[in-house]
Amino acid sequence: MKIVLIQLVLIGFVILTAVRLLRHRGARTQAVRRVGLMLFAALAVWSILFPSVWNRIARIVGVGRGTDMVLYALVVAFLSFTLTTYLRFRDLEARYTKLARRLALDEVGLPHQSETVPERQEQPYAGS
Repeated sequence: MKIVLIQLVLIGFVILTAVRLLRHRGARTQAVRRVGLMLFAALAVWSILFPSVWNRIARIVGVGRGTDMVLYALVVAFLSFTLTTYLRFRDLEARYTKLARRLALDEVGLPHQSETVPERQEQPYAGS
C-alpha cells in the first residue's frame, strides 16, 4: 500500500482536529469554528467559480481527481462537525442533569431546624 502525501496530511489534520476539539471548549473554540465556517463558505464560492483549480491542486498533492480531493476535505469537515456536536450535546446533557437535580432539591425543600424531629432517647430495657 502506497501512502501518498495527501493521506499523511489528512490523517494528521484529523488527529489534530480531534485532539484540539476534545481538549479545548469555550469561547476560543467557538471563534475557531466561526472562522472555519467562513473559510469553508469562501472556499465553496471559490470552487464554484473556478472548478478546474481542484484538479491542479489534486495533482500537486498526489490525488487522482479534484472531486476526490473535495471528498477528502468534506470527510474532514464532517468529522469535525460530528465531534463538536457530540461534545456540545454531552455538555448540555450534563447541565440539564444538574439543573434537574437542583430543581428536585428545591421542590422538596430543606427541613428547618425547628421542624426536625427530636432525637429519641434510649430507654433502658425493663424486661427480666
